[in-house]
Amino acid sequence: MGNRESAERLTLVAMIFAVSMTFIDQTIVSIAIPVIEDDIDLSPTGAQWIVNGYLLALAAAFAFGGRIADIAGHRRMVLIGIGIFAGASALCGATPTGSFAEAWLIFFRVVQGIGAAIMFPAALAIVVAAFPQGERGKALAIFFGVAGGMTALGPIAGGYLIDVTWRAIFWINIPIALAAVFLTLRAKPDDTRRSAPMDTRGVILFALGMGLVVLGLQQASIWEWADPRTIGSIAVGALLLVIFVRLELATEQPLLQLRIFANRAFAADNAILFLISIAFVPMFLFASLYSQISLGDDASQAGLYIGTFFFGFVVAAQWGGRILDAQGAKAAVVPGCAIAAVGFYLWGEQMPDLDYSAGWWRIVVAGVGTGLILGPVSTDALNRVAGTSYGEATGITQTARNLGASVGLAVLGTILIARNRINVEDKLTPLVGKGQADKIAESLNQAGSGAPAAPNGGGKGQAEVFDRVQEAFAASSQTVFQLMAGAMALAFVVALIWLPAGKAPELPITE
Repeated sequence: MGNRESAERLTLVAMIFAVSMTFIDQTIVSIAIPVIEDDIDLSPTGAQWIVNGYLLALAAAFAFGGRIADIAGHRRMVLIGIGIFAGASALCGATPTGSFAEAWLIFFRVVQGIGAAIMFPAALAIVVAAFPQGERGKALAIFFGVAGGMTALGPIAGGYLIDVTWRAIFWINIPIALAAVFLTLRAKPDDTRRSAPMDTRGVILFALGMGLVVLGLQQASIWEWADPRTIGSIAVGALLLVIFVRLELATEQPLLQLRIFANRAFAADNAILFLISIAFVPMFLFASLYSQISLGDDASQAGLYIGTFFFGFVVAAQWGGRILDAQGAKAAVVPGCAIAAVGFYLWGEQMPDLDYSAGWWRIVVAGVGTGLILGPVSTDALNRVAGTSYGEATGITQTARNLGASVGLAVLGTILIARNRINVEDKLTPLVGKGQADKIAESLNQAGSGAPAAPNGGGKGQAEVFDRVQEAFAASSQTVFQLMAGAMALAFVVALIWLPAGKAPELPITE
């Protein structure tokens, strides 16, 4: 028993180290965006694609990552994924200066996303397989809680690393990767392989369809929603995904076993993951921008601002795991969604006050609610499938999660830009005229620069302009965070109506 428990703990630690890089990178880059933008002269959409390209690659490639993990072996794919991710991180940090810099950085961020998509399903499948079902809630609460803590560490560490060089935010992944490889080789987790063909046609259709849908959503703020390019990207992407679904249902060895969605609990779990991710991952970018623009924080302070969310998240994740093991996912997820919805709404409501000290507890409430949801709903989905499908099921759940994040970034980013135009014009037109107000709004909207342009001059007039810019961006952020609350409220409805009560039944491991 002691040896088994020791092996389980070592496996858990190894996989936490492996995936922590992916969690760190979801937040640390958001903190550095204004600095990177100034250093390598990013285009208006370049900064958003540095964040969104990574998430798009995750969403497009997770299905492939989960499938290949089951076929080629979970341990092997964890090690391969670590290698790809660490190599891409090193090359992101080595971004050259000059006109090629933006394309270089975006490309290797996409490669990072592919490495993460290969690594994460295999790592999570290893943890699930290492623990009996009655202990998985606690184990995955630690997994997501510690990984979530690493997400919080990202912005905090990023603030200090940026003082040295923004490139260090990528290089920090190298020692973590080396530790993950060492621990994985020591733990020697199961590496059983399942002989099956790879559905190449499905991989291509899924990646193209997902990519075009998110491209259309992301570019809508630049092309406008009525532009043929926007409509065409979304329509063609959706058509490809429809074709993908029809072909998968008729394929003997598909990329995704879509019939698994006939299981109501599994379908509900994925719907909830999609909805909460509309708020969860975009929150890091938009909270960072609010902190730096409206509150006037530097990168380190912005990291601490976001870290407040995880004070609640990490603690609540442990509660959620215990509730899952004892009572099932619904007992944790339903109240978690309700608390998160209230927390995000209150967080947004307080933003125009420009006072962190009076509203920090609202951020903690949002973190508590999210912490109660993420681990239990992810674990419950995996508990609904047979053992040999853990990698594939993880690929599905993480596809849902990262598609939600990409959609959230795209749609909420569009709304933020639109609200900024309106709010900056309202605040500044009486002071500087509509033409100058529009220029300032455009400066503010170009990837969320932390240094919005102001009219020439100085003294009291310029200070008043900047104050009003801070107020305008805070009002725009309020709208975005209250829409995040709406996504959490929809997740509450799904959990309340469709998520079954009680624990998932024990399923045999199939051959």
